[in-house]
Amino acid sequence: MSQDPRCANQSRKTAETEVNLALNLDGSGASEIETGIPFFDHMLTLFSRHSLIDLELKVRGDVQVDYHHTVEDSGIVLGECLREALGDKQGIARYGHAYVPMDETLSRVVVDLSNRPWLEFRAPEDTPDAQNFPFSLVEEFFRALASNLRANIHVEVFYGRDGHHIAESSFKSLARALRVAVNRDPRVKGIPSTKETL
Repeated sequence: MSQDPRCANQSRKTAETEVNLALNLDGSGASEIETGIPFFDHMLTLFSRHSLIDLELKVRGDVQVDYHHTVEDSGIVLGECLREALGDKQGIARYGHAYVPMDETLSRVVVDLSNRPWLEFRAPEDTPDAQNFPFSLVEEFFRALASNLRANIHVEVFYGRDGHHIAESSFKSLARALRVAVNRDPRVKGIPSTKETL
């Protein structure tokens, strides 16, 4: 028996950014990403590919100031879209985790779609930036996503030396963890919580 696709569209316009996003949780990982930040486009493209979430994202932001507003607001809208597409969360796995290596780097992300927002983000203090993309913005994106998806997200970078690899490992771990958590499990009846609501 086929089920309705879980899709969502959201827009956000401020004095700093304009974000338009559409997604399909039950996609194939197809994406069209234009944020004005090439490295961020790369991270979101691989996020889509490895989560199997179809993603269309167009952002016009004040990148001439810096990348912060564009990255944070993209995380906000992605979180809102994911929450909308999940609906009442009936039949989902709810939890997901993934370890992803990237050459010398290893990261882990653990997700609980609990309706309780929390980000625990742990990385070595001397974690390097990727070229033209501060590592602090990776954490900022994850925080905006967790807050607006209303999810528990725990991120840990165990080790790494290359800023690009560390960011990529983190985004791929998030993708793979969400891919598991949003998946419909035919053995789950109703909402996966003893509270009977998420």
